[in-house]
Formats: sequence, structure tokens, C-alpha cells
Amino acid sequence: MKLIARDYDLDSKIMRVVLHDDDCLEIGVKEGERVRIDGVKSYVVAVNKSDTLVKRGEVLVPKSVMDKIGGKDGMEVNVVFSPSPESVKSIRKKMDGQRLTKDEISAIIEDIVEARLSLIEESAWLTALYINGMDVDEIADMTTAMVDTGDRVVFDRTPVFDFHSVGGVPGNKVTPIVVSIVAAAGLMLPKTSSRAISSACGTSDFVETFCEVEMDAAKLKRISEEVGGVLAWGGSMNLAPVDDMLIKIEYPLNINPRAQMLASIMSKKMAIGATHLLMDIPTGPGTKVKTIEEARAYVHDFMELGNRLGINVECAITYGDQPVGNAVGPGLEARECIRILEGMGHPSSVVEKACELAGIILEMGGIPRGADEARRILDSGEALKKFREIVAAQGGKPDIKSDDIAIGKHMLQVVSTKAGYVHHIKNKDIVQIARAAGAPGDKGAGLLILKKKGQRVEKGDVLMEIYADVESKCQRAKDMAINLVPLEIEGMLIEKVSKKIL
Repeated sequence: MKLIARDYDLDSKIMRVVLHDDDCLEIGVKEGERVRIDGVKSYVVAVNKSDTLVKRGEVLVPKSVMDKIGGKDGMEVNVVFSPSPESVKSIRKKMDGQRLTKDEISAIIEDIVEARLSLIEESAWLTALYINGMDVDEIADMTTAMVDTGDRVVFDRTPVFDFHSVGGVPGNKVTPIVVSIVAAAGLMLPKTSSRAISSACGTSDFVETFCEVEMDAAKLKRISEEVGGVLAWGGSMNLAPVDDMLIKIEYPLNINPRAQMLASIMSKKMAIGATHLLMDIPTGPGTKVKTIEEARAYVHDFMELGNRLGINVECAITYGDQPVGNAVGPGLEARECIRILEGMGHPSSVVEKACELAGIILEMGGIPRGADEARRILDSGEALKKFREIVAAQGGKPDIKSDDIAIGKHMLQVVSTKAGYVHHIKNKDIVQIARAAGAPGDKGAGLLILKKKGQRVEKGDVLMEIYADVESKCQRAKDMAINLVPLEIEGMLIEKVSKKIL
């Protein structure tokens, strides 16, 4: 059917066209089904219907689709019904618990990238993975398919080291410290990180408080080879782009399929050209990996995938049942991170974790006694010097100091209503409170946790300080903290047992 294409900029990120109800009837297409649009080039896209938004004889086309067909406003295009892609059958096959071939997996991933699948079909795919999973060969095939949909960084310098945390623990601000130590030792670590989705702060959220994190692959390559390290936001590059598309579906469904998570992580590492990878697996209540047994299963999976994909993988199972350090939130985490690079030996949990992780990478690079050497590099100021080189290369102040980092101008304290010891800290509650304060969008928002697990608390002691850029958010976060009680205070006495008098 011949129709006139009209620019449709209501939401150009949604790869759908809008047709009049009567034209849909004539074409024989229903809401959510697909049509092929023939312009200079052809493209298959899903349909929305309307009898008010679009006129008969016209089709509203978002810019993303207009570019695909080489079209322009007012151009005549041919619109015909298009059947569902073959990959829909493969999704149903996985829903039935069957194993998929490499070609079937590749077709699904390609159709997701090219927006040939509807949101319902993509949701069905993730749900099938969540319920039925994949074996390691399927995951390896999915990883490769995800890499093939985007760009790759090819370094002139090898080996290429990388590390990644599966996440789930607040305040995990060790990345700039690890990268700086490793680069100061003469190894190359081009680190791409994510922004927060459901957490209080992703690595890129706090790194961008002191330097630019958005860059293309060419810039990442140049800085990494010249300086030895980089702190980039992976979303600014076209590396395994299907991962970012699927995350947007996972979040509202509140699912994180194991197979998808493994493929997601490994595809980013393949795309960045990593030859050696350290996986940090924080473990404990309130994290993504709740038990040591589950953590060891992840260790097995990552190492098996590494063998199949040609990446030397080592893993570190780390303590994760309370926040790392005291700060949670972009500005506060950045300040705490830089203070450690400046020579402050506290919080010890941040220092110890950063040096242990950096030490494993150094040993992978042939440097003996890695943790000791990492601590020497940190204490000597070599890591701070390298950190400032990285920051300057990414457009930040070459003499950056912790005091340069702005934090929220509004602060409220949460005090203990009783004496005792910090028995437990609820990670998920900490994240909720920090987000209520405005993190990660408000860079100055977050928490300083002043009492950690095992510490003595007297009635009236300050448990945490809440910082916010907006006063109302600060009060809302405090109210939430009082309601949730994220720090559980208990005495040493568990139970009193008296002798029964007969």
C-alpha cells in the first residue's frame, strides 16, 4: 500500500511506526504486528494504530526508522504486512526448555538489535532464560553473537587486562584505585563501567564528578595505550549494544537471568579486547550472590566461559554483606576514593579490597607478591600520580584533590535509639535511602555510614549522615531511614534463661 511518510519525533527511540486504523485494516496488520516499509531501502518495523494521531494515507515514521529506509518527510513509501521473524519460533523453543543452536541464538540477538522483535517477544526471551537457563555452550554462543552486533576495540598493545564486579553491594568505589595501581605498575587496563540502574551509584556515576566518562572507542584506545588506564562509560560506545537494550526490559520485570548476565559481562570484555579478566564476586545477604556456594558456581561459569572465549579469567569472592567503606552516592564515593589515593588509609575495607584485587591483576601480569606490591604503589603516591594522569587525559583537573568534589549542601543525621552493637546492615535499605536523597542523579546526594558491622553504639550516637542537593529529598531520606532501620542494633545478650522454681 502506497503511503506518505511523515516525520514522527514523539519518541524516536521507539522503533515503531503509526498507521491509521483504516489503513491497518486494508494492509491486514494488527497492533504490535509488523510491516515492511520500502523507501530507498527496506526495513521491517512494528506498528502502532491510531485514528486521531495520523491521517489516512500517511504513516508516521520516527527518525531512527526514517534513517533505516533512507527516507524523508513527504516521501511516498510502500507499506506491506511482514510476518514474524523466524527467531520468534526459537524463543518459543527456549520457553519449552529446549537447547538452541548457535544460528538460532544469533538470529534472536540480531533481531533484538534491529528492533524486529516486539517488547512482548523480548520479554518472553528474557523470561525463558530466567526460567530455563542455558548451558555453557549456549552462553558462549550468545556472548559471541552479542559482540558481533557492535564494535570491537583492537589494541596495538598487549596484554589487555580488565576486571569487573557482578555488583550488588553499595559503596563499591574501588575501580579508580585498582585501575591507577595497575597502570602505575606498567600494565594496561581499559576499564569500561556502567551507570546505576537500580543501585545508588554506578562507577561511571561517581567518576563523572571529576572527569569525562563519555568517549568513543578511538579515544578509549588512545588514552589506554598512552596512559595505561581509562575510566569510561561503556554506554557511550557501541560495544555489545544489545545488552543495554535488554537491561531496560530486565529492570521493570525485576529479573536478571543468569545466562544473560554472564553473556552480558563477557561480551563487553570480548569487545574491549581483554586477554586477562578478574571477576569480583561480592557475596552475602543483600547482594546479588547470597551464598558462598552460589559464588563458587559463578566462579566455575566465568572460568568455563573464559576458556571457550579465549580470555584468561580469575575470580575473587569478596565480602559483601555490608557497604564497602562509609560513603554511598556519587560525590561522596568520589571524595572517599580520592582520599584513599591521597594517602588516607581509611576506610580499611576499601583499601584492602582495592589492593587485593589489584594484586591479583598484577600477578596475572607476572608481578610477584601482587597485593604487597599494590599496597606499596598506593602508599608511595605512584597510584595518585597515575590517577591524575588518567583524569587529565579525560578532561578533568590534572591536580584533582578530594576537596574539589562537591557534596550535597543539605545534611541530616540519623541517631541510634538504643545502645548495643551493629549486628547487621541491610544493603537494599541503604540503597533505597540514598536514592530517596537523590542519588545517583543528584551528584551530591548520598550517605555517610558512621557505624559499621560489629562496632559499639551508644544511645544517641550518629549512625549515618544523609546528604542531598534538595532539602525536601534530604528529609524524605531521613524519614525513610527511621522507618526502615537499615542498621540493626543488638546487645550481646541473646536470651535470658532463668532456673524454674519447683
